[in-house]
Amino acid sequence: MSLELPLPLYKKLTVTFRVEPGCLGPDGVEHIEGFCKYAKKAVAKLDSDFVRWVITPRYDKSLDETEYKTNNKKLDHNKAEKYLRVFGKELDDFEDHLQDKLSTLIDQYLGR
Repeated sequence: MSLELPLPLYKKLTVTFRVEPGCLGPDGVEHIEGFCKYAKKAVAKLDSDFVRWVITPRYDKSLDETEYKTNNKKLDHNKAEKYLRVFGKELDDFEDHLQDKLSTLIDQYLGR
């Protein structure tokens, strides 16, 4: 299958990652909004040909930490895995890379 990159926005995988305020320390709730904006800019270019990033606070713990959608339809783990395989990516590696990147960004944001 041949895909012309970058994909149009509606075909991209929208990855919503919800960051818990506690990740930013005991006063994280005061910093979470600013951090999410900072992180969004920092990850915007990652796989941007086929991924659209949404980094947002996780105030509601009933919502998944990571959510995948394409064409406004939610994808379960298996479908997200299949989507990423088209681009030579493994979902577990993809998620690990994002976690590592966010960890680094938290340290940078907090000046550690």
